[in-house]
Amino acid sequence: MGIKINRHCERSEAIQPGLLCRRCLLAMTIIIINVLAACTVGPDYVRPTTEKPAEFKESKGWKQAQPQDNAIRGKWWEIFNDPELNKLEEQVDISNPNVKAAEASYRQARALVSEARAGYFPTISANVSQTRSGAGGSTRNGTASSSFGGVGNFYDAEVDASWVPDIWGRIRRTVEENKAQAQASAADLGAAKLSAQATLATDYLDLRIADEQKRLLDSTVKNYERALQITENLYKSGVNAQSDVLQAKTQLESTQAQAVDIGVNRAQLEHAIAILIGKAPADFSIAPVNVVPDLPAIPVGVPSALLERRPDISGAERRAAAANAAIGVAKAAYFPDLTLTATGGYQSSTLANWFSLPNRVWTIGPQLAETLFDAGLRKAQTQAAIAAYDQAVANYRQAVLGGFQEVEDNLAALRILEQETDMQQHAVTDAQAAAKIFLNQYKSGIVSYLNVITAQNTELTNELTALNIRKQRLNAAAALITALGGGWK
Repeated sequence: MGIKINRHCERSEAIQPGLLCRRCLLAMTIIIINVLAACTVGPDYVRPTTEKPAEFKESKGWKQAQPQDNAIRGKWWEIFNDPELNKLEEQVDISNPNVKAAEASYRQARALVSEARAGYFPTISANVSQTRSGAGGSTRNGTASSSFGGVGNFYDAEVDASWVPDIWGRIRRTVEENKAQAQASAADLGAAKLSAQATLATDYLDLRIADEQKRLLDSTVKNYERALQITENLYKSGVNAQSDVLQAKTQLESTQAQAVDIGVNRAQLEHAIAILIGKAPADFSIAPVNVVPDLPAIPVGVPSALLERRPDISGAERRAAAANAAIGVAKAAYFPDLTLTATGGYQSSTLANWFSLPNRVWTIGPQLAETLFDAGLRKAQTQAAIAAYDQAVANYRQAVLGGFQEVEDNLAALRILEQETDMQQHAVTDAQAAAKIFLNQYKSGIVSYLNVITAQNTELTNELTALNIRKQRLNAAAALITALGGGWK
């Protein structure tokens, strides 16, 4: 029994007289596929909701902005106004091994998208062959003879086409998944760059503070050398005891040891910076300078760009989208696969008439395959995909909350450290004045040298504390810029 379509089907192309011809059969198949292809199983992705405060508690006036995953971050490190830092940061993208690895991972993810998209199209292959066969008989002088016809040649040329229509959206969901994974990989690349840049900035700022600490200790050593000379002169004059000389000498030698010890931390920071820009520590050095980078001004009324600029948060959201698409891929396995195959070519026993019309052969037909029993395999795969999506959503929400925490922490640190800086600077000024007074009183014989040592140690301790607070403020500024995804423009 067949379906009569129109007069065209009555022609010689009909499979049987009065039934569908090959062309009509193909057209009807395509129409059915297009209708079924509108069905894509699995849930459509909706961005998960997260807890997002209207403004940061530690900085009034900040508010949420609209998401922009691809916002340009720019050269945020230039805010510190340090030419050496700018030069080093430029080398991170081209030399850092971690960044190169992330870039290669991103290229791999893009290739997987192209691989998935190839499933939309049919697979076509060609085959040309010649065979020589025979049966029975004997071979004489290289020639076979047989009572069954002897030796024969057979020539075959075929083109095979196979296509699996994406009826249930399995390929579409796979492309969607791989595309989201590629976007997540692009975010990972951005996160790797930002992390390397932030680490380099922090190490460089710490190194410059170490240089400043070394200058302070070297200056203090010179002052203690002069103090030791004073005690020795007074001892030789018979005014003071030898114990004053020993105390002054002990203080000098202890401070000299501190100055030497700074070199350990500075060398390690220099080595870390070399690795960040892809160089061997033996081939890299940073000369000391007499300038510490500026502390950038933190604007109060900057809108919150956390979700726009943070590549790690963007990557976590894209992974949630990929996990959602994977649910559709798993559910598509419940439905049968339709495969359309077609073969066309020529077969002949003689080379001369190989491509003549009577030797043409062709086959065409659909194949429907369905798994009837899999012992719960597809159900387990679907449940695993749903669980993976739930995990990705939880990771995304945790990334958002963690990002807000980092911003709040560094805003609070900058605000509190600014207050501490003012107080510490007063302490440094007072300690310097007290040390001068005690030294003058010692010269006049009013106080013992122990009072001088105590005052000088208090002065040095407060000056070192002031430098440490400055380092914390610089690190907090760099951390805030990183927490905002690379700046606040």
